[in-house]
Amino acid sequence: MKYFEVEFTISPYSADAADLFASLAGEAGFETFEETETGLKGYVQQSLFDEDALRECIEDFPFEGTSIIYNVREAEDRDWNEQWEQEGFEPIVIADQLVIHDGRHLPEVDSKVQIEIDAKLAFGTGTHETTRMICTQLLKLAKGRVLDCGTGTGILSICALKLGATEAVGYDIDEWSVDNARHNAVINRVDDRFTSLLGDAKILENIDEKFDIVLANINRNILLADMPMFVSKMHEDSLLILSGFYSDDCEILIEKAHSIGLKLVSKTTDHDWACLVLKH
Repeated sequence: MKYFEVEFTISPYSADAADLFASLAGEAGFETFEETETGLKGYVQQSLFDEDALRECIEDFPFEGTSIIYNVREAEDRDWNEQWEQEGFEPIVIADQLVIHDGRHLPEVDSKVQIEIDAKLAFGTGTHETTRMICTQLLKLAKGRVLDCGTGTGILSICALKLGATEAVGYDIDEWSVDNARHNAVINRVDDRFTSLLGDAKILENIDEKFDIVLANINRNILLADMPMFVSKMHEDSLLILSGFYSDDCEILIEKAHSIGLKLVSKTTDHDWACLVLKH
């Protein structure tokens, strides 16, 4: 898979400006960012890069007096998670009931539910606030058939299945993620109840079944665009659990949800990030 590496210089630089720009740039196809001394370095699949959307994002950037310039080059074809894969991550304990760990760092605390994640070029280990908030909701809500939109490592599907869901279907635009999610389902012994598909939300047109819970940990703009498709796969009383966006984005997402027949059940925050639970 070929990527572009895009260097952004933000002037004057501030952490708030960088965080907001990273959130907005998802509309141009960016998957991840690294902080630099003068701004950000972003990575985007060449086939998904929308430079017109990027220019529009920069022109409409709401921080008055902030200049953003960028330089695009082809990224080195390498394993972007190589160092992380070698180092792994410390076990993550959620509500004293769930522990997420890698194969190198085994948990020292007892837990009713343990999830092992072996991340290979895929997002989702439980280290991010958005993943932790959805897992916390699943401790209370996991049941029935689950749809996992943008499955990444498969962590949310695996969590749901270990907490009481009967079946999970995940999809992702990244072929590495699709394979990695299947791998993680195997090592967590839930592969007989998990299906991982390659594609975006349009793939849902090929799925006839309805789901009891729909999960989406994706940036705001994709959520706004895909929410009607999510609702088409929900029945009455199904739940939609959303994260991947900032607290400031809640109002526009809730407004969109209300317009398509969803009502707000709960809202939680962790630092600047938010999670919404909505009901059909």
